[in-house]
Amino acid sequence: MRTQKRTMFYFLLMGLLAGGCFLISSPAPAEDTPSGSSQEVNQLLSEVKTEAIALERDCDEIATWTSTMGLSWQSHASNLIRISEHINRAGRLLKQLQDVRHTASPWQQQAIDGIYPLLKQLDDNTEAMINHLNDNQSRIHFSPYTDYAKAGHELARDLASLVSNYVEYGNLEVEFHRLQDKLDSAS
Repeated sequence: MRTQKRTMFYFLLMGLLAGGCFLISSPAPAEDTPSGSSQEVNQLLSEVKTEAIALERDCDEIATWTSTMGLSWQSHASNLIRISEHINRAGRLLKQLQDVRHTASPWQQQAIDGIYPLLKQLDDNTEAMINHLNDNQSRIHFSPYTDYAKAGHELARDLASLVSNYVEYGNLEVEFHRLQDKLDSAS
């Protein structure tokens, strides 16, 4: 019975990691900003930011849990499922971003290109954590699981910071052009 539960857990997590990245179609195109940046890309980047912040929170939590002896492997498994779901949602959003990359401004293209490697590394790290947890449920407070958890938190923090900075840049760019237009119309 225990082996069957572990096997079901493993397949569920592997399915979550592998699934969904190519299922969503692109949204209808939005108008571009006065700067030539795509509003659609800005919106998608904002949605990636939401997932990245959730990933950072969940990865921080699981990294903290590795030093807390009272939590079970099931708690870790539940959190890994949430992390996998966030990675999958971010992956679907990244797919949408890549589909509209040709409409993006240079800075937006740079943002799209910067997200992929961090998300891929985080996905690979999460998969390694899942595999380790499946094989070593009683060793969640020892290396290499603790190393994976720390690395996952660092990757999620870097991803959240990168995407947040690009979203802020986009917001400031829009505000700059709004003020520029206001000044132009006043003169």
